[in-house]
Amino acid sequence: MPNQDHDYSFWTKYKRFASTEILMYLIMIVGIALGIIFLS
Repeated sequence: MPNQDHDYSFWTKYKRFASTEILMYLIMIVGIALGIIFLS
């Protein structure tokens, strides 16, 4: 099944990309939360 191999490689690349995106969003959210705490 060559299609499955293609999907697998695609999903591993996507997961790696998604994890970095989630990390960036988490850092942004934490930064915003800290800013709100310090400003209030």
